Amino acid sequence: MLRPLALCLCLLPAPVLADEIEEALSAALEAYQAGDTTFALEELDFARAKLQEMKADALIGFLPPAPEGWRQEIDEDMAIGLGMMGGGAGASASYYPEGGGSAVTITLMADNPMVAGMAAMVANAGAIGASIERVNRQQFAAQDDQMMAMVANRILVQAEGGSPERLIPFLEAMDFRALASWGL
Repeated sequence: MLRPLALCLCLLPAPVLADEIEEALSAALEAYQAGDTTFALEELDFARAKLQEMKADALIGFLPPAPEGWRQEIDEDMAIGLGMMGGGAGASASYYPEGGGSAVTITLMADNPMVAGMAAMVANAGAIGASIERVNRQQFAAQDDQMMAMVANRILVQAEGGSPERLIPFLEAMDFRALASWGL
């Protein structure tokens, strides 16, 4: 005798449809096996774009919340810009004071060729005339209303829009240890 719950489970449709990434990967494999490399590449590109979107969405969670008296605006077009710079994942938000005034922008970029190029510059901040600031055990190069750091040698954190005294409170609200293990 079937219990009511078991009976309900038997009436459910066969396995739920796979997500769109799985569907794209399956379609790419089928197209490859059928000799249609053009469609296979299109499906792989689609799956890659969706995976990058997932990574970027996860990266957004590391941006600091807006402090009291400020509002946050997430840059929804960050992925488009990264695509033109060689790919990777990124997240950016601008913070505006409620009473008006200039914005502070925090940008995170990872898995991008530009990030690798910036690593040497950040590591040798003194050589380029930048001062060194420590925020939550993370070293930042500070110069010209901008602060930059490399987290885990693969994630660029960039704060713009004022002196270190203005930018540091935003950076102090970030969890750099958790960010270091992002995407691993």
